[in-house]
Amino acid sequence: MRFLKIVFVGLLLCVNLIIAQPSWANKDFTKGADYAEVTQALNQLLQVKNTPEEAGYTPEQFQHRLAQLQSQKTILETAKKRAQCRNETGKTIGVYASDGGKTPSELYFLATGQITDDDWDCDGFYFPAETQVVFSSNTPVQELTEPIAVKFVDGTQSIAKTNPTTGVIELNVEPAHVLKAGESNGLIPTLSQGDIDTQIPNPELID
Repeated sequence: MRFLKIVFVGLLLCVNLIIAQPSWANKDFTKGADYAEVTQALNQLLQVKNTPEEAGYTPEQFQHRLAQLQSQKTILETAKKRAQCRNETGKTIGVYASDGGKTPSELYFLATGQITDDDWDCDGFYFPAETQVVFSSNTPVQELTEPIAVKFVDGTQSIAKTNPTTGVIELNVEPAHVLKAGESNGLIPTLSQGDIDTQIPNPELID
């Protein structure tokens, strides 16, 4: 009788492993909303590649947008784990994250030198007004006149880093979206860097 119980338990474990997706299995971001959005935008852009000016693009703007969408598509097709945000700015920074898709994305605070745990989805960064930031190597420095949120596609391993020479914050990946206060349903508060510096970083974001 004991032997039969052991066999039965073993069978149950095998069936569970076959049917249930293991928690360590690779993520497939090509089935999400981000992939559908990027693919649609890329297809629409390619339809005007011969006459980009009719869609309001200069040739340079067209090539920049094309490279941006192709990079996002590549990230979504090759990423193996949830998006993470790394803070190398030398100060506390705001990040938008959700607990593995179990909760809506909210504003949290990440200490310098820390990276969000891959059990969380880190959607992007919060930058207060007066921040100087470079979104990519192909874009100029921007000094913000209002707070913004920068959002990345699923699976992005994003880094915000302060240039030691200029003091400008540089991103390793160009954001998919840059949102202002009126475009975020109240998710972008009005905080200064001084306000952020007084926040206690959220320990739950760290492994």
